[in-house]
Amino acid sequence: MLQYALCALLMINIWTVYRFWDDKARAVNGRRRIPEADLLGLAVMGGSPGAFLARHLFRHKTRKEPFSTYLQVIFTLQIGALVGYFLL
Repeated sequence: MLQYALCALLMINIWTVYRFWDDKARAVNGRRRIPEADLLGLAVMGGSPGAFLARHLFRHKTRKEPFSTYLQVIFTLQIGALVGYFLL
């Protein structure tokens, strides 16, 4: 069961990195953008490590507020949930 969960997390993070890259490419080319809510939704589903990696790799949405704050809150809550899960 743990293998499936780790595989799912890997896949959502790969998808998150791809979507950030796609949004950056759309921004550069002046095309319609991916809604921030969609990108944050991917982070909520477990893609926050991929979101932080993509922001660093593509220099995308690094200074965008309140997006950056929301992403940090999501990540903090996920870490808290993990710590709580393993301590209980």
